[in-house]
Amino acid sequence: MTSTVTLAGNPLQVNGSFPREGQTAKAFTLVGKDLADRALSSFSGQRKVLNIFPSIDTPTCATSVRKFNQKASELENTVVLCISADLPFAQSRFCGAEGLDKVVTLSTMRGREFLEDYGVALSTGPLAGLSARAVIVLDADDRVLHSQLVGEIKDEPDYDTALRALL
Repeated sequence: MTSTVTLAGNPLQVNGSFPREGQTAKAFTLVGKDLADRALSSFSGQRKVLNIFPSIDTPTCATSVRKFNQKASELENTVVLCISADLPFAQSRFCGAEGLDKVVTLSTMRGREFLEDYGVALSTGPLAGLSARAVIVLDADDRVLHSQLVGEIKDEPDYDTALRALL
């Protein structure tokens, strides 16, 4: 399946199957800050907010990590997984410099099938190979409560609607 998002108004093709409300999230394994593999199952029993974005080194992506870090401290039994193509070193450096300790960073440096499995694989344009911007909210049993593929990559996700799915 393919869909389209834009970057500064220019269309980009996105490949894969984007999760829809009510579906069970597909298992994945990505890379944690310690370079160890971290599977979705390692967060079993917790509600999850998947904050998916191209790179932590862009202003909108950095803002989304800051905002979810702040909002995560107010949520019970919820983990925010910030997923990007950045190496774990860069993710850790950013979070350390910003004092962000309420989010878990995961890298697609291994487990790149995540991009297609979650329907966020940019296949055209200058960001081809990275992920589109998306937020997927899962309950403790990994059922999708909310999913948003952000139409314009430079736009922030709808934080309030995503977090309302957890109320």
